[in-house]
Amino acid sequence: MQTKILLGCKLPSDSVMDKNDMSQEGKISLSGTGLELYYDRGNHHEFVSLVKDLARPGELTQSQTFDFEFTHVEKPYESYTGQNVKLRYFLRATISRRLNDVVKEMDIVVHTLSTYPELNSSIKMEVGIEDCLHIEFEYNKSKYHLKDVIVGKIYFLLVRIKVKHMEIDIIKRETTGTGPNVYHENETIAKLFLAGYELTPTMRDINKKFSVRYYLNLVLIDEEERRYFKQQEITLWRKGDIVRKSMSHQAAIASQRFEGSSSIESKMQAQAQAQAKEDGN
Repeated sequence: MQTKILLGCKLPSDSVMDKNDMSQEGKISLSGTGLELYYDRGNHHEFVSLVKDLARPGELTQSQTFDFEFTHVEKPYESYTGQNVKLRYFLRATISRRLNDVVKEMDIVVHTLSTYPELNSSIKMEVGIEDCLHIEFEYNKSKYHLKDVIVGKIYFLLVRIKVKHMEIDIIKRETTGTGPNVYHENETIAKLFLAGYELTPTMRDINKKFSVRYYLNLVLIDEEERRYFKQQEITLWRKGDIVRKSMSHQAAIASQRFEGSSSIESKMQAQAQAQAKEDGN
């Protein structure tokens, strides 16, 4: 990280100031305050702290520009602002004076980039009520990048209730604290096209203070407004390479890849043939 900082000096022409009060020194620091837990605002958990001196004690009588550089800075976590927690990196410039310090801060956004996961298996699940409802559903994969499209199939094997409509969405679950002081915040944030939403990658046990997880949520609602649902955790990750493609193109590619998976479909065909044979008898 390499940049410059401008320290300005501006004094009213008619001001009278003791020479000792003008004696000052400058320093720049790069900090990661770690976690600002909103229910514990008095405590900041710092995980990165680097300091560089810009100027020795003396008099600053005119504006000056100072170069500085922080090399090989470890930034282990992604910047994050949630319901109950905030993780931030920032630069802080400080001019130390006899009377009071002058402090300015500038936030830095850090993103963690990933490559395509080596293993990305599909998700297959069942949900139902005995003698009333039996559904099998399959999603094309379990790990999605932040601009991805979720593609899947749902098979109604037995339906003896009047289904009004069905919903599929993504639940974001933010967990903060430990032990008895654990807080959960759930938020419905997206449908099947992930682009256009302010999503973050999945975060697990960040600095042993908080986690952010995502779940696919399938909900069926009958005519009496009863809700039947099933959740499955998925992993979100941020792509390292930038590929600009339309959402329809992404959906077409994902659908083509998914067409090869037909285990459930074969089972349905076998059941249909058996039923037809039974009806014929």
